[in-house]
Amino acid sequence: MKALLLIFSALKLGKVLTTGGTMLISVFAYGLVFGLPYAIGFVLLIFAHEMGHYLAAKQRGLAVGAPTFIPFVGAWIQLKDLPHDAETEAYVGMAGPLVGSAAALGVYYLGRNYDSDLLIALSYSGFFLNLFNLIPLSPFDGGRITAVISPKLWLVGAPILVALFFYLQSPLLILMAILALPHVIAAVRGLRPGDDSPEAAVAYYRASAETRLT
Repeated sequence: MKALLLIFSALKLGKVLTTGGTMLISVFAYGLVFGLPYAIGFVLLIFAHEMGHYLAAKQRGLAVGAPTFIPFVGAWIQLKDLPHDAETEAYVGMAGPLVGSAAALGVYYLGRNYDSDLLIALSYSGFFLNLFNLIPLSPFDGGRITAVISPKLWLVGAPILVALFFYLQSPLLILMAILALPHVIAAVRGLRPGDDSPEAAVAYYRASAETRLT
């Protein structure tokens, strides 16, 4: 029993070290470019976004890993249990931008109250980060949210992503486009990404009109 408790504690510690360690690496990397105070605030705003997903997944009974950070890419949580339907996926997807935007709003009001250009800049970055994630194209959060309405909406997100690439000229958007391509193809074919069964797609995306409207 003691051995099992030690192993369990080590696993818990491993999650903390993974999240904390990758956060520190990200702070260091962003700090080299933007300065340490901005880097700390920016990483914390990303953390707030990811914890929104984490808490929503826990609330729906899904097994989920702690957030992991990659500098200049972002962060993610590993869903060990995949959602069983589009409504659950949308619920988890929506929580990140909601919590992240609430955190950015708090930073904004602190920046206004204390006349801090640093906090105002951080709030702008936080708002943009969460808005960017709402592009209606999977694997963005917006794609996970709009899928419960109709995966066909991903076809609206594709030109938005292309326009952003020409506007921002960020190589990261090329990676996002590569990740999004299978989802767009699946939407055109009326399938789920990675699934060749139309019946499975219909069952996964089935939702009441009230759920779609909400």
